[in-house]
Amino acid sequence: MTKKKQQVWNGNVRDAALSILLAVDKNQAYSNLLLHQTIEKYKIEAKDRALLTEITYGTLQQKLTLDYYLAPFVRGKVETWVQWLLRLSLFQMHYLTRIPPHAAVNEAVEIAKRRGHQGIASMVNGILRSILRQGVRSTDEIQDENERLAIVTSHPQWLVERYIAAYGMEKTATMLAQNNLPAKQTVRVNTLKTTPAEAIAALEQQGITAVQSAFLPECLTITGGQAARTDAFKKGLITIQDESSMLPANVLNPQPGMRVLDMCAAPGGKTTHLAEKMHNEGLLLALDLHPHKLELIDENTARLGIDIVQTAPLDGRKAADTLQKESFDAILIDAPCSGLGVMRRKPDIKYTKKTEDFTNLQAIQLAILANAAELLKPNGRLVYSTCTINKEENEGTVQAFLAAHPNIEAITMENLPQQLADEQHNGMLQVFPQHMDSDGFFVAAFVKKEKN
Repeated sequence: MTKKKQQVWNGNVRDAALSILLAVDKNQAYSNLLLHQTIEKYKIEAKDRALLTEITYGTLQQKLTLDYYLAPFVRGKVETWVQWLLRLSLFQMHYLTRIPPHAAVNEAVEIAKRRGHQGIASMVNGILRSILRQGVRSTDEIQDENERLAIVTSHPQWLVERYIAAYGMEKTATMLAQNNLPAKQTVRVNTLKTTPAEAIAALEQQGITAVQSAFLPECLTITGGQAARTDAFKKGLITIQDESSMLPANVLNPQPGMRVLDMCAAPGGKTTHLAEKMHNEGLLLALDLHPHKLELIDENTARLGIDIVQTAPLDGRKAADTLQKESFDAILIDAPCSGLGVMRRKPDIKYTKKTEDFTNLQAIQLAILANAAELLKPNGRLVYSTCTINKEENEGTVQAFLAAHPNIEAITMENLPQQLADEQHNGMLQVFPQHMDSDGFFVAAFVKKEKN
């Protein structure tokens, strides 16, 4: 192993986790991408991969709670890497039962010696052993109900209060707790090539256990193993996709032979789902602002055996300047958003968002919707979706769009899972993580009125 690799991966899972956490903190890089890159680059074995994932995500998810527990034991300011080392170590001590607490302390001390010096190692040792002796303080000491919920679930208080104002305390508390649970692995069956039963059998041949979802028939929940490493994936029988993000294609429900537009398409999960709904017949134009991201769509369509997709590097906010007006039967906008619904997969999101982000994103969302209104045929259907739980970007954007476009009207969504049918109102559906044990998601459906 080269010296360069040794600095990042020396066989020490906790040291690797610390490197990822520091990179997330310094560069605001996504933890899921860094974790994947680290696993792939250094070919980390399955047993170490599971632990690395658990302690990296867990430390990020519980960051504010861990800081609350650490505060009485840390005197003065410590360096950033030391703070993350303490969080990482306390997460193992407090949340993981299979790792002996003394082993976590000893490992932290060794890392502190390698990355710092004996003085830092002694401080880390003292803090962690004091916690072992005394235990952590109770969150019941926090008098303010909103602050207590924020600390217990490790979400910024301003965000917690925003959620409570929008959705109430009970729904918010359930959602925040759900955000800290491990995300389940789901795949979409490529109905052009196989059936759910055949896909389950193909996965089982490679030691992967899967069950069909109770919500969407084309969705399988993986209960053991990594689906992305199977022949079923390589041969295009399945696509890795969260179940709630399968809703937009079902709601739009494009038919074979249609002209369909996906305005924010990369990396192509929903694009290919639309193509499967169309039985690979018709035309599906996939747009993305970044040309290099369109390559991901091309890779996905090739793997899945789809040939009706054409890609174009267009900005959805200006698409009507290039494409023919009123030329599409159906349009999907899976809009750029704050991503607050995917915290289980990207726990760092909750610490980096600011209130002004919502306003800036809504301007982009409305510009894309305005272009879609021009491109859609009369009687054509439009679906708008986001992976966020934020009324400003969701209901607020829909209401502003409808107010500015009297020729567009909201419609009741069809092809929703029966369990969610009663959750929609005024052509809108807010999916919370607890609804499907999946990502938070929002879907709205519209039709363009005939000209008088």
